[in-house]
Amino acid sequence: MLDEPLKKILGGTTAKVLAEHLGLHTVGDLLHHYPRRYAERGELTTLADLPLDEHVTVVARVADARVLTFNHGRGQRLEVTLTDGSGRLQLVFFGKGIHKPRHDLVPGRRAMFAGKVSVFNRKLQLAHPEYELLAGEGGEDAVDAFAGRLLPIYPAAQKMPSWKVAKAVDAVLPSAREAVDPLPPALREGRGLIPLPEALLKVHRPATKADIADARARLKWDEAFVLQVALARRRFAETQLPAVPRPLTEGGILDAFDARLPFTLTDGQQKVSREIFDDLATDHPMHRLLQGEVGSGKTMVALRAMLAVVDTGGQAAMLAPTEVLAQQHHRSITEMMGELAEGGMLGGAEHGTKVVLLTGSMGAAARKQALLDLVTGEAGIVIGTHALIEDKVQFHDLGLVVVDEQHRFGVEQRDALRAKGKQPPHLLVMTATPIPRTVAMTVFGDLETSVLDQLPAGRSPIASHVVPAKDKPHFLARAWERVREEVEGGHQAYVVCPRIGDEEEPKGAKKKGEEAEEDAAAEEAEKRPPLAVLDVAEQLAKGPLAGLRVEVLHGRMQPDDKDEVMRRFAAGEVDVLVATTVIEVGVNVPNATAMVIMDADRFGVSQLHQLRGRVGRGSAPGLCLLVTEMSEASPARARLGAVASTLDGFELSRIDLEQRREGDVLGQAQSGVRSSLRMLAVIEDEDVIEAAREEATATVAADPELAGLPELRVALDALLDTERESYLDKG
Repeated sequence: MLDEPLKKILGGTTAKVLAEHLGLHTVGDLLHHYPRRYAERGELTTLADLPLDEHVTVVARVADARVLTFNHGRGQRLEVTLTDGSGRLQLVFFGKGIHKPRHDLVPGRRAMFAGKVSVFNRKLQLAHPEYELLAGEGGEDAVDAFAGRLLPIYPAAQKMPSWKVAKAVDAVLPSAREAVDPLPPALREGRGLIPLPEALLKVHRPATKADIADARARLKWDEAFVLQVALARRRFAETQLPAVPRPLTEGGILDAFDARLPFTLTDGQQKVSREIFDDLATDHPMHRLLQGEVGSGKTMVALRAMLAVVDTGGQAAMLAPTEVLAQQHHRSITEMMGELAEGGMLGGAEHGTKVVLLTGSMGAAARKQALLDLVTGEAGIVIGTHALIEDKVQFHDLGLVVVDEQHRFGVEQRDALRAKGKQPPHLLVMTATPIPRTVAMTVFGDLETSVLDQLPAGRSPIASHVVPAKDKPHFLARAWERVREEVEGGHQAYVVCPRIGDEEEPKGAKKKGEEAEEDAAAEEAEKRPPLAVLDVAEQLAKGPLAGLRVEVLHGRMQPDDKDEVMRRFAAGEVDVLVATTVIEVGVNVPNATAMVIMDADRFGVSQLHQLRGRVGRGSAPGLCLLVTEMSEASPARARLGAVASTLDGFELSRIDLEQRREGDVLGQAQSGVRSSLRMLAVIEDEDVIEAAREEATATVAADPELAGLPELRVALDALLDTERESYLDKG
């Protein structure tokens, strides 16, 4: 059967390498380890675009071979040049290892070679590659099998070149006939998909290109459908939970709030608010994802939802990932509400309510008062960090939970907070990271999605430019002049650095949020530690920005000090704030018009986009300068160019996804589920995912327990093994 361990069939050594290097343990794992692509006998992998530092398999012809001596004649090495018409590749063998290849690899011979691509003397080379001569030229039976076939090229690893994987697959392929088909027969026939056993045979050993297309179409459907069924079951289960309906109430705090708004809401804000109010009025919990660019007015939409709940006698909690952000939200919400936020106090409005802040670093007295206001119901709105989740915190009647910046917030925490309501509260998740629709459907598939895609009136455009500090040092000097000009014009600026500066950095540590795909040119820049806030601030204050009021802000400062600096920056008492990404979320200073991001290549695309959203929040146009030492040709520079070229976060998230692999689509926050996608590409297969979502929703509605579809249940159990099951449950 498919759950049989590989070592029974392949022997211990091969099984061990497959497990350690490729994470394959059972027959089923290996059957689902699909070829990355196929080489035809007549078609050669183009040597012209070999990736560096990757294990590759190439099919090429030997152009020439020569033995060279070194070390005064004591050492010998064999150099072989391969060609395939598109490029050339050097192979090198040393010492005793040269005898067999010297005999085998004569000019004109064709073979498959596998090894890790490196650069030596500016030429691409493979050192001691494994190779297998191709048919008719070595006369071996094993090789004859390749003749006239599409050669599957598998994702390989160091001790496991593609053809060894292929041999292992041959050994387990007969078991494919026992594969249990998860798709309901009606769905499979209706969509013209081939049965699963046939798809597995065809994907590994295709006779024609049509075989590959049929197999892939089928295998993509499996992945999309099983995942969407899991999500559809979650959504269905949620609709079965009870919740207290919170219908709109006239003449309450929401109406009073709307009446004092100095501007009208955008069409987008109104539309999204309606979707939310409709959800709140039902008797099962809302589960909605609110996506919106930085500054698109998500907080306003969330606040109106919170006020609607307060009008029904309930309470609303807003969860922020950091104290700085919680304080920021508290400040902006109390400002927006004015006297409505002073319920029960002198001068407070009659409809008012209390808005309290609850964070871990609050003093005991303030904390005690906040907890008291929550349990009595005096406070209708609470804003806080995960301190809100602690056991001590009791609510009078928790009706709505708003979670800000989902990707920083584990599912366990969402769960713990939900447990605080008498019945499950309604849930609104806000994110400023634009997530392409299909990713939202795959990862947040249990949430309904609302998108705010227009910026409120009064937001200014932001001009972004890449500043190549190494190629053109005078550009950097000009950047600091631009900052001075902004300050002289009465504005303020941010300078963002990747590091704080007084920490001990482990050697060679790479932080998350930095892409690991830096190329050889980056090696140099990598050796230099990322620029640090403390150093940069000092250099600027003494040098290019001398005479301006320069201050620092970073995560290791005491919360009170952070607050004090932010308050002074917001009040215009600081000209230039040199900070880490602490300012990425939620900091709102309309007078800040310029941002210089140092070592911008060390940040991810969405992070840069978030950071940039901090300027241009007022009526003056914003300027964002991305400073980098990367060379023109590097992928890092291409990323920065993409960020500079568009302000559309959805477009950027698409670019970001295409440049990274799907595996880390949404960072580390989402465990488990992602690894189940092998064939499905979240971006390209939009139509499959949408169709699968519809089919899954219909399937679950007709048979919530999947009683009539035992095979689908088996596939679900496999997808949701224990870890993922608990992950999905908590979502």
